[in-house]
Amino acid sequence: MLNTYFRVIVGTMVLLSVVLTVYVNPNWMWLTVFIGVNLIQSAFTKWCLLETILQKLGIKNSGITCSVPNKKVN
Repeated sequence: MLNTYFRVIVGTMVLLSVVLTVYVNPNWMWLTVFIGVNLIQSAFTKWCLLETILQKLGIKNSGITCSVPNKKVN
């Protein structure tokens, strides 16, 4: 379930930043850059801030996580 929430939130944030960039101000592109940098950072450190926040909100980790690909978590 955690992986599903992660993908929905990240996808929504990227699309939102593109819409804001086109219709409000080009500086909103920095939000997309921030998201991309965090995704790259999580690939190397195996730590994902969004995953930590979702777990603290009570979302159960019942599948593959964003920070540890191809690893099934109980």
